[in-house]
Amino acid sequence: MNKPKVALICVHNSCRSQMAEALGKKFASDVFDSYSAGTETKPQINQDAVRLIKERYGIDMEATQYSKLLTELPPIDIVIKMGCNVVCPYLPGQYTEDWGLDDPTGKSDAEFLEIISQIEEKIKNLADMIQNNGL
Repeated sequence: MNKPKVALICVHNSCRSQMAEALGKKFASDVFDSYSAGTETKPQINQDAVRLIKERYGIDMEATQYSKLLTELPPIDIVIKMGCNVVCPYLPGQYTEDWGLDDPTGKSDAEFLEIISQIEEKIKNLADMIQNNGL
């Protein structure tokens, strides 16, 4: 059985979706393949996200990830929107969910870490749902 491909998407693909990709690879790579993307790209991943994910999990997102467009993804099974507070990008998939996460860009480390904790919990819940429901 092939693992489902999960797209973690937002507009710029520079912060929440990148953190979600990194945590998906760390906590759920046995259940699904994680891909992040957006409708626009940034020249680099949010540096606070890079620093805090490295400090908390030992993951260097800049070594393994980059900002990419939706058109660069393989065919996707599950679409997870980060919560855009504007019109979220559209990507076809068998299942779609909006996590409604606030963008921590420009905010304190404490606010960033709260979003990171929410992403970790949602990644683990998604993995459980996929395993239990066969999405």
